[in-house]
Amino acid sequence: MKKRTGLIGAFAVALCLTTASVAVQAKTFRFAFQGDVASMDPYALAENFSSAFHQNVYEPLVRYNADLKIEPSLAVSWETINPTTWRFKLRQGVKYHNGNPFNADDVVFSFKRGKAEGADMGSFTGNIVEAKKVDEYTVDIITKKPDPILLNTIAPFYMMDKEWSVANGAENPVDLANKKENFATLNSNGTGPFKLVSREPGVKTVLTLNKNWWDMANQNFNVTDVVMTPIGSAATRTAALLSGELDMMFPAPVQDVKRINASGVATVLQGPEVRTIFLGMDQERDELLYSNIKGKNPLKDKRVRQAIYQAIDVEAIKNKVMRGTSIPAGLLVAPELSGFDASLNDRLPYDPEKSKALLAEAGYPDGLEIQLDCPNNRYVNDEQICQAVTAMVAKAGIKMTLLAQPKSKFFQKLKKHDISMYLLGWTADDQDVGSVIAHLMVPPKDGGLAWNGGGYGNPRVTELSGKIGSEIDPKKRQAMISEALKLVKDDIGYIPLHQQPLSWGVRKGVTLKQRGDNALNYWYINIK
Repeated sequence: MKKRTGLIGAFAVALCLTTASVAVQAKTFRFAFQGDVASMDPYALAENFSSAFHQNVYEPLVRYNADLKIEPSLAVSWETINPTTWRFKLRQGVKYHNGNPFNADDVVFSFKRGKAEGADMGSFTGNIVEAKKVDEYTVDIITKKPDPILLNTIAPFYMMDKEWSVANGAENPVDLANKKENFATLNSNGTGPFKLVSREPGVKTVLTLNKNWWDMANQNFNVTDVVMTPIGSAATRTAALLSGELDMMFPAPVQDVKRINASGVATVLQGPEVRTIFLGMDQERDELLYSNIKGKNPLKDKRVRQAIYQAIDVEAIKNKVMRGTSIPAGLLVAPELSGFDASLNDRLPYDPEKSKALLAEAGYPDGLEIQLDCPNNRYVNDEQICQAVTAMVAKAGIKMTLLAQPKSKFFQKLKKHDISMYLLGWTADDQDVGSVIAHLMVPPKDGGLAWNGGGYGNPRVTELSGKIGSEIDPKKRQAMISEALKLVKDDIGYIPLHQQPLSWGVRKGVTLKQRGDNALNYWYINIK
């Protein structure tokens, strides 16, 4: 076979792969994603791809299996001692990659570190008061209020080695927002099935098998090494897959699905993702940062928000941008999430003339100008979606200036609320609608998290969110969730667009399991 170096240009150097090396390294799994891991510190950014990558290196007390069901991990059992205390029995004999033993001190340290300034773990630790050592292999997790979904909440929260962290000056989390780094930025020491070999941000990250993994005997996989390469260009990812330089890549560009499936070299695994793509709007400032309207904030007016909403043709986005693979959404939550209410999932109709009338009624007969911030390497066709939105709303008199950036820069802007309008995708790590409400529908001034980048708030929604978090009666909890979703929908607090598809390009001879949250577990992969 001929060596194919021209297909991915500079990325061929980064991958350091040839067809000859493939034959030698039959158990090396080579994959590409459109972006990179934010940091090797698992507490630096609660972003899906970074978190999914880390779960192959670090481990939580409980984890999701391939079907997104909770199962034991570093904890072997648990029970509730009282409404606000959960007791976890820890797995004995587990060692970190450097040989240090895992014990209760690490759990106590991890939850303390995860709550420290700079950590982006509020979604996992917000309701946790502390983790308290009972004995060497028993820990109590104490919550502020009863938590009916604590296990789901902590499933993406990984344990770190106290001794290693302190010895290397990494006892505090990496703070991406304020650009504070430490040893954990480029290094790791987990208990998981793979351990870090090398880390070159923006180029590649290499892992190798942890032969001493405690769960090895219960799994069936043959991957011994993993090479992850960020490749932002969709065309380049496809070319690398079809040339044999990659075993898997995601997302597979929707425009290339037919070509990949017809190639005889690879196929595309597709399925629904529990992620909703939507537009957020600054509704907290008295004057927008990025608009031609001075002295006031037009996005505080529901009529303006509705005008933008009804100027967007989601069916056209589905058919032209997403090639028929997206599912138009009326809510910010996917049908697969616990608490979803199908009766609320309808959308306002596409009606640009209605949009013009609403703008005129709101005092903007000549339209307005606003900046739309968008990632260009995070979601399926994210920049193209934003381009389509700007073209559509222009017909209603709204001029949007598009600022598309890599996700690292975009997320920093969003978390600082340095934004007027933005495109974001969201899935609940705990697979529950209640956490989506807490993350996106409660303003920061009322205890909401930084992911509510526009500061949307409704006092009743904030009140309901607090009750949802501790209500253990399923019917009462669902009634509160539905009420909150309806209020946000009626407010047009956000503009939902669609659920994007899971789209993984996989080389023939490679078998793996596709999780609905788009997380890739290397211990489910076999290569022929």
